Amino acid sequence: MKKIILFAVLGLFFQAATPAESQVLKKIVKKVKDKSNQRLDEKIDKNIERSLNKSESVFKHQKGDTIPTEKKVEQKQKSKENSQQAPVLKWSKYDFVPGEIILFEDNLKDEENGEFPSRWDLVEGRVENVVFDGVNCIRFFKAASKIVPYIKNRDKDYLPESFTIEFDVWFDKNEYTEYPIWFWDVKNQEALDLKPLIISANAVRLNQFKDFYPTKDYEWNLKKSFWRHVAIAFNKRSLKVYLDESRIINVPNIEVNPTGLTIGCDGFSTAGVKGLNRIITHIKVAKGGPKLYDKFLTDGKIVATGIKFETNKATLKPESMGIVNKIYKIMKGHPDLKFSVEGHTDTVGDEDFNMSLSLQRAETVRGKLVSMGIDAARLNVKGLGESMPIASNETPEGRANNRRVEFVKM
Repeated sequence: MKKIILFAVLGLFFQAATPAESQVLKKIVKKVKDKSNQRLDEKIDKNIERSLNKSESVFKHQKGDTIPTEKKVEQKQKSKENSQQAPVLKWSKYDFVPGEIILFEDNLKDEENGEFPSRWDLVEGRVENVVFDGVNCIRFFKAASKIVPYIKNRDKDYLPESFTIEFDVWFDKNEYTEYPIWFWDVKNQEALDLKPLIISANAVRLNQFKDFYPTKDYEWNLKKSFWRHVAIAFNKRSLKVYLDESRIINVPNIEVNPTGLTIGCDGFSTAGVKGLNRIITHIKVAKGGPKLYDKFLTDGKIVATGIKFETNKATLKPESMGIVNKIYKIMKGHPDLKFSVEGHTDTVGDEDFNMSLSLQRAETVRGKLVSMGIDAARLNVKGLGESMPIASNETPEGRANNRRVEFVKM
């Protein structure tokens, strides 16, 4: 537009100019045109150069030599998004290791809904089997209900000097709930001089109200409902208690010898009115063994019944990370150590399916250790299915002991 105006003005000068002046004006016009053409040529050259550079950059990117700036920005953004979406290793600091030999286990499989759980005895209250959140569970319908394992010689001391207890409990945001645990059978055994261990959603109490152990994120009123995995470890006189991946209690001496187990719900009147969250499942009592590395030195392998998977799947449960973390530390501390990771199942289900499942589970454990930093070359895998039982498959405890992962020295 500016050029058009300029030439229009010069045209007017031509019309009014003398011959001498006209010659001067012609020279001016020629210079303006030359200058204008020069700028236009420079602009065209720059555009051509930019296009060529872009094409060359794309060509080099395709050949793997360099990446265009626009592509770098895009990849950086995608990398940021992927890092935000990357899964975090669950329970990476969990150090609870279940006992090696299972003494009592009830996953409530094949229990009839609405009936009393067949592997338990009622002390008081009202208790029934239910299906809750897609899981077979035991529900305490009445306040202060209590149950004890229905096993042989339950009037005797059936807990060894080292043992572990595990179970899952539900906490509903609409009710405050507590689950008391007695370390003796309150129906068949003599009472101990010890108050029950009280499990609540975000805290644990020992000796009733004397010793209170809250979680770091303790809150009285829950903002949501959730499951908690409770793990208890007793060794001669010391007691540790875990809520999910966090160790809440580490008491060196409780000054009594536990003899049995009783599980109940609190006596608050809301239980039975709403009855939403007095629910427990997957109860397991196991005999504690020596340290894993000591066991390895003695037997040349580590037998892990505490590595758990989803039913009929190779999906690792988070509470398995206690043993996985221990194996990781052993291998990091002994760089020359190599393991054959071997999966085993019980005899429930199809034999071919169990063989395939045991291999998939071994591969899952190997994959977890590799993701933590163990060289894959140090870990082989085998699936042995139901071919090598270490206990009878006729009892729930025997089948639980046969469902295991072994780490065998190579």
